[in-house]
Amino acid sequence: MGMEMQQVLERKYSTLFPHLDERQRRLVVAADARELGRGGVSAAAHASGLSRPTIHKGLRELAQEPLPPSRVRREGAGRKKVTQHQPGLLRELELLIDPETRGDPMSPLRWTCKSTRQLSEALSAKGVGVSHPTVAALLDELGYSLQANAKTLEGAQHPDRDAQFRYISRQSQTFLRKGLPVISVDTKKKELVGQFGRSGREWQPQGAPEKVLIHDFPDPTVGKAIPYGVYDVGRDAGWVSVGCDHDTASFAVESIRRWWKRMGQALYPDSDALLVCADGGGSNGYRVRLWKVELQRFAREVGLHITVCHFPPGTSKWNKIEHRLFSHITMNWRGRPLVSHDIVVKLIGATTTKTGLQVKAALDKRKYPKGVKVTDEEMENIHLQPHKFHGEWNYTIVSHEV
Repeated sequence: MGMEMQQVLERKYSTLFPHLDERQRRLVVAADARELGRGGVSAAAHASGLSRPTIHKGLRELAQEPLPPSRVRREGAGRKKVTQHQPGLLRELELLIDPETRGDPMSPLRWTCKSTRQLSEALSAKGVGVSHPTVAALLDELGYSLQANAKTLEGAQHPDRDAQFRYISRQSQTFLRKGLPVISVDTKKKELVGQFGRSGREWQPQGAPEKVLIHDFPDPTVGKAIPYGVYDVGRDAGWVSVGCDHDTASFAVESIRRWWKRMGQALYPDSDALLVCADGGGSNGYRVRLWKVELQRFAREVGLHITVCHFPPGTSKWNKIEHRLFSHITMNWRGRPLVSHDIVVKLIGATTTKTGLQVKAALDKRKYPKGVKVTDEEMENIHLQPHKFHGEWNYTIVSHEV
């Protein structure tokens, strides 16, 4: 074949091939090879880039009955699926993946992560050879996907768990109907202060991300930020005291005191009672003696009868402050290094929602030593009235002796 014909074919194939499927390309080149006669297969292979065996396959197909227009291969043609060559593959793979088998001491994956490579190796050890990409494809076919742990199990539940939820709800509704304040309180997760990386992303000029430290080693000269929140259920408003020392009962009650003086007192000028919904543990736990001593001091100071309802152990996520206040604060400062306590306060104070949430925040630089002992005499001076239903969880501290 002359050079001119070679160039003609190359131009022809470069124009046609982008519009043809593999079978059509094969047939076009085979037809040209047959027209060229002796040496045509070699010449067509050189011009098209297809292999000689492929062109010979096309020549055989030209001699057969044409396929339906919608098909590229004849029925049953093409590479067979690996599960056809190895019928027991899917069963062996499911046995390895199954959680019950994973817990079997005899399972090869008893103490390893279920990655596709390790699954491939485990199958090979059983005499079933398959690559890790094929394992990934088979897992997808079986309906498996990569998933993280889901925190949905609460562990052992107190028999009166739901009854306590209903009791808190009734108390809240009673207070709100009377126009009395209902607050939900808790300590948010402590945050490192400094040029530390944080989860989440925010808009920045392309190629200019915020630079943060490689390691999250706390700076002892700066410390941590300890946000204690007070969420006003009736007003959809929040107060956060950002502490610098320790999360103690004294710090918790001081945060409530600051909320009352900065926000609550003006909103509820005629109130003589306050309902506090708190977790069962932590600095405001129902077993913390200092918590009750400090509440008594606060009650006397402001002249309020303070009713406290604690959520049962292990149910802190049901406390309204978690999803009405703290979650929005977390979203507001995502991807932002908390380089100073002042920045923490400003970010918290700038938190809003479309439904009208307003938040105020202030820095609390006071010291709150840990390990403060409360004497029995101090406990006896608390005017505490336990409720009939679970008095350890539900009680009222009156401002003066009745």
